Amino acid sequence: MKLNFFAVLILVVSMTSCNRDYLPKPLGYNRLELPTPAYRNLPDSLPFAFEYSQHATLLDDTSSISERFWIEIYYPTLKSNVHITYKRLNHDEKLLKEFINDAYVLTSKHQIKASAIDEVITKTPSGKTAVIAELEGDVPSQFQFTVTDSAENFIRGALYFNTKVASDSLAPAIEYMKKDIMHLINTLEWKNQK
Repeated sequence: MKLNFFAVLILVVSMTSCNRDYLPKPLGYNRLELPTPAYRNLPDSLPFAFEYSQHATLLDDTSSISERFWIEIYYPTLKSNVHITYKRLNHDEKLLKEFINDAYVLTSKHQIKASAIDEVITKTPSGKTAVIAELEGDVPSQFQFTVTDSAENFIRGALYFNTKVASDSLAPAIEYMKKDIMHLINTLEWKNQK
């Protein structure tokens, strides 16, 4: 009796399990939990001030070419960095042109992989000149910028994600970071230096 029951059970299971067609699941992307934007001020030890995300950590730039006021803003949940480099101009127009050219060269190095590079020159609410470059495609840096007063101060920034995931899957994080960086640019102020 037990043998017949198991034979019928196996027959019923095998007949009902084969009626559906198997469809593979489409390739998906990681779910990103984007935090609500909230900001705090930079420490007073820097010659510039801006608001940056409370969800980020401020780090010293530890690269071999780093200078005194170069920093990184690290977003641990998004695995991204915003590299910030600062230069004094001292009313030297030649230095300004050199820094602008260097920024342009660094951005244009991404042309190999970029499907588009859109640059916009704009003024911040406090009257500083900002050049904002948005890079599309599977590039190492999707957003870069410079801000200057054309006389004393020059800042360059670049966004990097520490992942090899394709840019289309990072699109929500990229948009989130762009908004955070634009907040940084729009709150940027130079400190009086003597």
